[in-house]
Amino acid sequence: MKNTRAPMTLKPLVVAVALATFGSQAIAVESEEEQSLASIEKMTVVGQTTNTVITPQELEKFQANDLADIFRLVPSVSVGGSVGIAQKIYIRGLEDTLLNITVDGAPQTGTLFHHIGRVAISPELLKEVDVQAGAGEATSGAGAIGGAIRFKTKNVDDLLAADERFGGTVKGGYFTNDGYQASGTLFGRLTDNWGAMGSYVYVDRENMEDGAGNELFGTAAEQQLGFFKLNGELTENQQLSISVEQRNEQGDFGARPNWPTLEGDTLFPIEGDRTTFVLNHQFNLNRYVNLETSLYHTSASVEQDRYDRWGKYGGDMTTYGFDIRNVSLVGSHTLTYGFELRQDEVSSEYLAEDAIWQDWAWDASVGKFEEEGQVLGIYIQDHWQITDALLLSVGVRYDQYDLEQTTYQNETDSDGVSPNIGLNYQFNDNWLLTVGYAEAMRGKEVGDAFTLEQAPDWVSIDPDLKAEEVDNTEIGLTYSDNHWQVTASVYQSNIDNVILDQIGRGVFYENVGELEMQGFELKANYWYDGLNVVASYSNNDSELNGNTVEGYEHIGLANARGDTWGLNVSYLLSDSWELGWNFMYVDDLNNIEVLQRGVEIGWIDQTQFIDKPSYDVHDIYVQWLPLDSDQLKVNLAVQNLFDEHYRDHSSVGDYNDIPGWEGVAGLYEAGRDIRVSLSYQF
Repeated sequence: MKNTRAPMTLKPLVVAVALATFGSQAIAVESEEEQSLASIEKMTVVGQTTNTVITPQELEKFQANDLADIFRLVPSVSVGGSVGIAQKIYIRGLEDTLLNITVDGAPQTGTLFHHIGRVAISPELLKEVDVQAGAGEATSGAGAIGGAIRFKTKNVDDLLAADERFGGTVKGGYFTNDGYQASGTLFGRLTDNWGAMGSYVYVDRENMEDGAGNELFGTAAEQQLGFFKLNGELTENQQLSISVEQRNEQGDFGARPNWPTLEGDTLFPIEGDRTTFVLNHQFNLNRYVNLETSLYHTSASVEQDRYDRWGKYGGDMTTYGFDIRNVSLVGSHTLTYGFELRQDEVSSEYLAEDAIWQDWAWDASVGKFEEEGQVLGIYIQDHWQITDALLLSVGVRYDQYDLEQTTYQNETDSDGVSPNIGLNYQFNDNWLLTVGYAEAMRGKEVGDAFTLEQAPDWVSIDPDLKAEEVDNTEIGLTYSDNHWQVTASVYQSNIDNVILDQIGRGVFYENVGELEMQGFELKANYWYDGLNVVASYSNNDSELNGNTVEGYEHIGLANARGDTWGLNVSYLLSDSWELGWNFMYVDDLNNIEVLQRGVEIGWIDQTQFIDKPSYDVHDIYVQWLPLDSDQLKVNLAVQNLFDEHYRDHSSVGDYNDIPGWEGVAGLYEAGRDIRVSLSYQF
């Protein structure tokens, strides 16, 4: 499918937006608007009752050190993969490739290697994490057909009181299963209006043990992260922040890091890097001009040394672009509107000498492979406070996708409009009803770096490929009073024209059918004095063309998970002592029919069935403030207290009992892990 549009150039547009943004310093502030808003609350209506905010306090108490720890208390989110580099995030069973994930507004796009995760971040840096489950409002970003996750990092204002000028934090932690972590952060005010912070985090892990005491080979890794942020006021009405984050992870892993490695199996060195640069600018002039601009550049790479075959092989991903939006208060309307433009460039190549890899390549004359993709989005969202009790939300966005397989001179494009509508109705002080309907689309984006290679006679994209389209309907009811907040939500989502590269046909992206998801969530929160109790239940059924999804055959798309129950209790004994307990139970999934694709292409005569056993996990923590302040903190946390031996349902299921599929399975999760940390802030 040839692209008939005129080519778009992104870098000049980025420069133009930057000039326009900083040129706004010359705009005079009208005297009658001197009391204009410095910030405007970001409201959400569509999908509100299933959205979640994660705070750094929650992460610190359980001593979070990976993605699974970050989302441990969020019912709609699960993480599979066990080991850090292999972890993948799922919202309602949809893999993170179908989510819009950003760090301070910078999208984390593309896939470098389908057997590792594509999202990596240190919990140490986080100010908050916003989770939007399911397709939502027009401001969610391009391609958010499964939802959005927004990681927001700290700045100096989050670390210093108004009367403080300089400070720092030193933290060390040890975990028995098995490794240690050390970090240091310095922060200070350069002037009354400007501040800076720098942070370094180092994590060193040995092989973990599962709940049965078995060593999980190929799980040792070394992680390093450096972070710098400068933020302040350009003028009374303008704020600017600039951040740079660099992350590195390396270790010796199995050929497929998200599958088990047996004792004696060969391990292969893998190194992953990510560098993200973000510039955020805010300009609050009056009720009509509240401009937010984000410019970003992210580069990521992974290199694996398959010294038993083709030697070193590497993948690289570069993403850059901008999002510029404005918020206007017009009577009872809050209008948010803007546009975004993103460029993705992915490549992979054989890095060894030609004589080593050419016998393994599909075309010995081509050793490097490149693709480029571009996404343009224009959007507007209106929150209309019709009465004190009724808030109506209406929005629409237009997205245009263009993809060019540079190496093989192939192109495809698509575009579409995504509307949404929702309402909040406050019956009285205690009861709130939320109803929302949203559509979203996603065209073909750049492919997995490790699967860009094609044989000379291959066609890797169906010429009639259509964009994915989702419709998501949600209804939620919330009761709240001085001690309770109880929320019940039900949802139905359907994705048409699912794009998938199915197993057994080289690399060929095609529309494979319809993915149907339905479920409901319950969450109750009770608080009294120092006691806080949160109970949750999450149910989700996901089927592709009537078949339950599974992480092996539907890699890059979805995975099935049993009903999930959660209970979290924390109690503040005094100003110095806090205790907490978290319990999660995941119900079993039995007789999942698999290998339909294997039957279709003749790999096996008939479909097979696998089970995902139930499991329950307990975590506890104790936090002690010896100086009755945040200056010194001592934390003790025990993850998987009772040494549960289990494989997370969001990992690949166990195919070991199927002849010919031995070895296909997800990693078991770590067994009991006692974590002790000490942090001192000066």
